[in-house]
Amino acid sequence: MEIHVQTSGRTTIPGTRAAAFFDVDNTLIPGSAIEVRFFSYLWTCGLVGLSEAARSLWFWSRHIPPVSLHPLRTQKLYLTGKRPSIIEPLAEDFVRKKICPRLPLDGLAALEAHRRAGHRLVLTTGSLDFLVAPLALFLDVETVLAAKPERIGDHYTGRLLSPFPYGEGKQHMVEAFAAGHGLDLKQSHAYGDSPGDVEVLRAVGHPTVVNPIRGMARIARREGWPVAKWK
Repeated sequence: MEIHVQTSGRTTIPGTRAAAFFDVDNTLIPGSAIEVRFFSYLWTCGLVGLSEAARSLWFWSRHIPPVSLHPLRTQKLYLTGKRPSIIEPLAEDFVRKKICPRLPLDGLAALEAHRRAGHRLVLTTGSLDFLVAPLALFLDVETVLAAKPERIGDHYTGRLLSPFPYGEGKQHMVEAFAAGHGLDLKQSHAYGDSPGDVEVLRAVGHPTVVNPIRGMARIARREGWPVAKWK
């Protein structure tokens, strides 16, 4: 299936410094977040268990509003004390075997359409950098803007380094990257699925909502953004 880069009636001029920013969880990779699947993978490997799950649940329950998942986005308590030298090779193996074979054809076609158009390809995600890096390598995407877990010595602390790529944090990272690389956001494209992507979608000239969740279909209608389903 041929996927055409949508430009809202305008043609992207060859030689312009345009980029295509792809969210990952439930956008480029439909369904549950990579990190949720990786936690299950670590569970089967015996590296996490009930104590890590209980610690995350306890932390979440202490933060208001309790219906928000944001505290768990910014704290990775299941990684506390674990060694990157053990976790990251497992992450690479997990992504290569469990994620890469299941990428949606529509998402891959969109990536290739932007590649042919000469656009800079960027993965922008709140997922952990060591989970997204092997995916980017597989897709031949040069740039990843992702969450970075804090490391002290030879272990993770369970915290994330600032800025966190969600909402305004993701927008600031995209704008800083564009400014540093001479990219024109008004000539650029972005794809996202949730309210955490709204700021980035508004920052570019060509936004697309993919697999909308948590009210994003309504937001897309209000903003006049196209909606796509990648399965």
